[in-house]
Amino acid sequence: MDSIHIEGGHALKGSIPISGAKNSGLKLMAACLLSDQALFLQNMPRLRDTKSLTDLLVSLGVDVQEQGASGLHLDAKHVNNLTAPYELVSKMRASFNVLGPLLARHKKAKVSLPGGCAIGARPVNLHLDALRTLGAQINLEDGYVIANAPNGLQGGRIEFPTISVGATEHALLSAVLAKGETHISNAAREPEITDLATCLQKMGANIQGTGTRDIFVQGVERLNGCEYTVMPDRIEAGTYALATAMCGGEVHLLYADAGHLDSLWLLMHKLGVQVERTSNSVCIRRAPEAPLLPVDIETSVYPGMPTDLQAQFMAVLCLAKGRSVVCEKIFENRFMHCPELVRMGADIDVQGNQAIVQGVEILKGAFVMATDLRASASLIIAALGAEGKSTINRVYHLDRGFENIVTKLSNCGAHIKRVKSTSSL
Repeated sequence: MDSIHIEGGHALKGSIPISGAKNSGLKLMAACLLSDQALFLQNMPRLRDTKSLTDLLVSLGVDVQEQGASGLHLDAKHVNNLTAPYELVSKMRASFNVLGPLLARHKKAKVSLPGGCAIGARPVNLHLDALRTLGAQINLEDGYVIANAPNGLQGGRIEFPTISVGATEHALLSAVLAKGETHISNAAREPEITDLATCLQKMGANIQGTGTRDIFVQGVERLNGCEYTVMPDRIEAGTYALATAMCGGEVHLLYADAGHLDSLWLLMHKLGVQVERTSNSVCIRRAPEAPLLPVDIETSVYPGMPTDLQAQFMAVLCLAKGRSVVCEKIFENRFMHCPELVRMGADIDVQGNQAIVQGVEILKGAFVMATDLRASASLIIAALGAEGKSTINRVYHLDRGFENIVTKLSNCGAHIKRVKSTSSL
């Protein structure tokens, strides 16, 4: 397996272009299944996750073509297979979202239960209950969801008992072709949902209320193709912002949408980091000698602190001048990075869904192992701020969600390189 080698202690200075959002782009790719006309997505990141979903869509009969550096042309006119197999869906949880579009347009589908990062139990019951509300007949057999809607999906009231981004997106993808009106209550408000809805509207969907807890969808008979630009990745932007906070320096995050991360900017201000917004970028500044201050953080649904930035923020808190408390409210198993940070000298005490972080004077380079996508980024940030050299193993997780992370950091002065595995296994 490849590894990343980092020599810490170097300030960052320069500009980093923010790629299209993985968490939005994947759902937009699934939206191609709703139309017999082509969907052209611009600003699509080139990631392992997008490649995995491409493989799944191709297996269903979708013609997928990369165009230029970030264009993706998807034509689902000739879908000839309504089964999404385990070997493809198990690679990535977002693949499960092909179920609703297949069911909405073709009235039946067979989709494997999903896989993805092992960051806690993420059952799909909310997804399936939403489809049942829309009239789908759902059966589970041998690890597959077998869904039928002989008369097509019907509008209804979907009331989520808990807020779920994935289930809200799946409900949207299913309801746009359902007959009548669908009311999605207790909907998630994340920017990625608004991005999906905006694309669906451009395809001809009738959607009102995105960005609120109540979304209303008036079903239409068919959707058109369109050209659409994927929103910038707010998690990637937040990760590089926190890397700059850790190392000190000045980094301009080009194309970032500052309004998507208000909760993070507030917490970074408390850290002692300067955040300057412009119309199409965010500038992060911290003098290397300026102290990092302790901050208590609690992850929450949008517009709260994103769980996908919790591990990265914790890495920075390891060098803060005092005690911080990190409370994880979204996933119950998202502290797997803590033992690896401790290997670098961090003082972290995990108590249930809280981690008590007592800042230390220095972190020291070490051999560490990434456990999931965001933990990988956390270890990179810790290594950038540590004394000496670090080696991060199992970095294939990074390929799922960060486009050219080594190059982007290296261009800003980080001493970082990716080393190819010499193993023949």
